[in-house]
Amino acid sequence: MKRGFFTIMSAQFFSSLADNALFVAAVQLLRGSKAPEWQQAALVPMFALFYVVLAPFVGAFADSMPKGRVMLISNFIKVAGCLLMLLGSHPLMAYAIVGLGAAAYSPAKYGILTELLPASQLVKANGWIEGLTIASIILGVLLGGQLVGPVLAPLLLSFDFPLIDTGVHTPPEAAISVLILVYLVAAWFNTHIPLTGVELRPMPQRVISLLPDFWSCNARLWRDKLGQISLAATTLIWGVAGNLRFIVLAWAAAALGYSVTQASALQGVVAIGMAVGAVVASMRMRLEDGPRVITLGIGMGLLIILLIFITHVWVAVPFLILLGALGGFLVVPMNALLQHRGHNLMGAGRSIAVQNFNEQACILVLGAAYSLFTGLGLPTFAAITVFGVAIAGFMWLIKRWHARNCTEHRAEVEHLLDIARNDHSHD
Repeated sequence: MKRGFFTIMSAQFFSSLADNALFVAAVQLLRGSKAPEWQQAALVPMFALFYVVLAPFVGAFADSMPKGRVMLISNFIKVAGCLLMLLGSHPLMAYAIVGLGAAAYSPAKYGILTELLPASQLVKANGWIEGLTIASIILGVLLGGQLVGPVLAPLLLSFDFPLIDTGVHTPPEAAISVLILVYLVAAWFNTHIPLTGVELRPMPQRVISLLPDFWSCNARLWRDKLGQISLAATTLIWGVAGNLRFIVLAWAAAALGYSVTQASALQGVVAIGMAVGAVVASMRMRLEDGPRVITLGIGMGLLIILLIFITHVWVAVPFLILLGALGGFLVVPMNALLQHRGHNLMGAGRSIAVQNFNEQACILVLGAAYSLFTGLGLPTFAAITVFGVAIAGFMWLIKRWHARNCTEHRAEVEHLLDIARNDHSHD
């Protein structure tokens, strides 16, 4: 890997670590204030909100300046969201600001890979970044659970600064204060990301003019016979992964009677499985192999349904590892193929922005639906069943869609696969 790759990985690790720990702290903050359960479920779609709203603009923003600088600015936006949470803003609103920082961060994080590395290394690079991101999810949810738990929280609250009233009086507030420091560590790594030498694309004077350009890029990727399949699959898989964060917490409370601290460990178990699947995929799969793994998405949906029958943790742990492994193995080659097609069609930043728009819109819609069902009184197990059926059904439709493309547009699909195959072997 080229110089700077591991600096990018370090910055991504600490920023993602804080993101995932903050989710657990925000859930505990809402539970501590006796907020209704639908507000806890709404944390997921609120984080996704600015990904969707600002999607036409963040890709061009990422392409307008060195991507290390974009990542630095984004981390400070996340810090601002944490400060708002500490100053008494509603956790849903403050968490949406953190989502704003994440929305600006993502096109730079993924876009810099296509600027720094040849196509032949994209699958391996995606394996690294997804594996490290998943490691940060594992450690992040565990860190968040421990920061609000009965061991670390009293220690953090016992710190006393002379003549200063920090306003930090509860375990979630103490946890958020620690996570601000983690975001600052990520920002320090951002300052050491090297320039890639890729020509920058200035933001237009009339920012609103980016809207037709974004929708044109979106339509271009959806029309591409490989891009549309990889985009549909990654959109759905990240929609599942995003909402599993809360679903696992809700399921663990309903089936096992777990607290947030205990349930956060099970979130980490899912992430372990994703890490294993991502690493295996990065070693065994090539750029053009993405469409072959769609069937695994159907299996994920069916496994989610089976979750409602598990009532013992010793069964849950290997089951959740398998569930995560299917997702990790599916998303790595699909992400790499999508980045490759997007980079060829419109450039890295705009491509990732289109991808984020679709993926986060899926997270938002699925999360809003789950939050609505919860608010209307639908039991946790019934909501999980509906979720799993929907995932399996949509993945089956995507599989049929690709099969039809291979039949009706065989020459075009084979040509695009040849491009991916040649880029993989010649770079």
